[in-house]
Amino acid sequence: MKKFFEEFKKFISRGNVMDMAVGIIIGGAFTSIVTSLVNDIITPLLGLFGGMNFNQYSWTIREDVVLYYGNFITAVINFALMAFIVFLLIKSINTASNAFKKKEEAKPTTKKCPYCKSEIPLDATRCGHCTSMLEDTAEEK
Repeated sequence: MKKFFEEFKKFISRGNVMDMAVGIIIGGAFTSIVTSLVNDIITPLLGLFGGMNFNQYSWTIREDVVLYYGNFITAVINFALMAFIVFLLIKSINTASNAFKKKEEAKPTTKKCPYCKSEIPLDATRCGHCTSMLEDTAEEK
């Protein structure tokens, strides 16, 4: 049992778990902002075209059974906006991180044998495939 708790402590103290926890907390706070944006600004504006707020749309099947499909429409709009905003955030973060990355040029590690055209190490003096002596090795160094 002690080993189990040690493994759990090691798992929970890793950076990835902490980053994920912070992301979930910020995501929850961000969700409330987007929900307020949808409920308090966008839905009433869209209600101008429909004649009323989406939250007020409902369908009464019987007296005791009411489907509030307007709330569902609001939730779909909320989800679409949240997904769009997260997409824009991730896209901008990826663009920014790519702009700051140093582009390293890959140096070649192989060359072609002038006789058999096989790939050989750059510092080879003899081809491992056709065993030809390579004369241009001294010039490349």
